[in-house]
Amino acid sequence: MVDTVVCIMGPTASGKTHLAVELARLHPFEIISVDSALVYRGMNIGTAKPNQALLNEIPHHLVDIRDPVNAYSAADFREDAIRLVAEIQSRGKTPLLVGGTMLYFKALKDGISNLPAANQSLRNEISKLAGEDGWSKIWSRLNEVDPVSAARIHKNDSQRLQRALEVYEISGRSMTDWQQDKGRPCPFDLLEIAVMPEDRGKLHETIAIRFKRMLEAGFVQEVDTLRQREELHSELASMKAVGYKQIWQHLDGQLQYDEMIEKAIIATRQFAKRQFTWLRSWQSLKQIKAPSTDEALKIIEASSILG
Repeated sequence: MVDTVVCIMGPTASGKTHLAVELARLHPFEIISVDSALVYRGMNIGTAKPNQALLNEIPHHLVDIRDPVNAYSAADFREDAIRLVAEIQSRGKTPLLVGGTMLYFKALKDGISNLPAANQSLRNEISKLAGEDGWSKIWSRLNEVDPVSAARIHKNDSQRLQRALEVYEISGRSMTDWQQDKGRPCPFDLLEIAVMPEDRGKLHETIAIRFKRMLEAGFVQEVDTLRQREELHSELASMKAVGYKQIWQHLDGQLQYDEMIEKAIIATRQFAKRQFTWLRSWQSLKQIKAPSTDEALKIIEASSILG
């Protein structure tokens, strides 16, 4: 089991990050972030990014590695994660992959097809059509050319709808066809542990409280600072992150302040629901009901990862 890598997964606000930090304080882990927003510089409050003191105390990788204007894909993550795992293991440490971007975990575990690169002009066209007719129109178009992808993508999931239709328009092949051609398998074993809170109502309360604390910490000002940059706009993947999207809309005058709060909290709860859906179908998953260091260590030690 020396090549096994530990993964801590779970829905947003479940306490998985705190658990990972506590584990890293007890054993020689180095954390690899599995979060599609933490990669971006200048996006700190809304991503609950670890502060500098914690980053100095415990090594974190794939944090603050991209400017928000430059997209970061699941393929980018897979390449970076495989490289980092080898580097960490060469230092005699144990990699600890932590986060809630399930697509990244899936790409690492199952491989990823060599999808066509993004085409910004085509994305703008799709966004313009959605602005005129709604994302349900985009979903209908996707359903015509790629019914399998349409069946698994929610009609309001604008980012995934846009990408799936973009792939077809660029290549003439559906996302489903591309994904059947997987890349190389994961070069190491994964011990996957998920924090799965049973009380969904309590999780929803935590999500609401956390978002309001982010606002108190200056979340609106953070988005406003990003918004002042001419090269950044609301259609970038980074600016579509939950919370950032709704605050940007508020600053653009599309949402009142209270409406922004409500929509951001609802969007975060929907995100958590999608994460639960991913995890319920995950194979070989070890589940714990709370971010318990003792329970996680029992699973890890039983796998002989720590020697």
